[in-house]
Amino acid sequence: MSHDFSTIGFERDGDVLVVTIDNPTSPVNAVDGALHEDLAALFPRLQAERDARAVLLTGRGKAFSAGGDFDWFPTLQDATALEHLRLDAKSMIWDLLDVHLPIVAAVNGHAMGLGASVALLCDVVFVSERATIGDPHVKVGLVAGDGGTIAWPLALGPMLAKRFLLTGDAVGAEEAVRLGLAHRAVAPDQLHAEALAFAHRLASGAPLAVQYTKAAINAWIKSTAAPSFDLAQAYEIATFRSEDHREALDALGEDRPPGFRGR
Repeated sequence: MSHDFSTIGFERDGDVLVVTIDNPTSPVNAVDGALHEDLAALFPRLQAERDARAVLLTGRGKAFSAGGDFDWFPTLQDATALEHLRLDAKSMIWDLLDVHLPIVAAVNGHAMGLGASVALLCDVVFVSERATIGDPHVKVGLVAGDGGTIAWPLALGPMLAKRFLLTGDAVGAEEAVRLGLAHRAVAPDQLHAEALAFAHRLASGAPLAVQYTKAAINAWIKSTAAPSFDLAQAYEIATFRSEDHREALDALGEDRPPGFRGR
């Protein structure tokens, strides 16, 4: 609870705690070491919250979170770094599912990779009309081991989830609503107000009934998703060390299509 957050801000609006992803080193709130560490600490912080009755989670600027920072990936090649990444990623997703308060996500722009997983595992998702949601792990030779393999099938079902996870294709706001990834698409200048109003609606409900209902549903999610999540994490660690992942990073740096070889 004494964690010093450098990439996430907090403010209160009555019974709603507004949490803003705000990475000062990235205009699109890309996930680097500092933001990954803060996200891992965020949900235990929310579990300890006793004053708010609901949470609004959003991003600063033009993105919710555009996913992993490619400049950070090369630092994750040794076994110690990857094990720390795995442990933090696992605790992050399970701690998110264990937050007792209802969480409304206001997806103000791109939500990619881990950003998409965090948004989709919230309880209600509002999206800006300019937002896109996607999980492009495969495009950089990685398995979506940080929640994508559970968040997308939960929202879409296995077959449709594979259509997006196997290609890394993103969806726009209207399609996200049509598919069931989001509750509502809202004009950018109205997003915060509408999502906040819904968070206040949840905050005005009977706290025990709201929190226990969420807990019961999330217990089902966790019991269903646990084996898949652990397997995806193991596969992601393996692919971080693959030649294909290194080739993807090289191709990005050289502005060319990658040549994947399956090793």
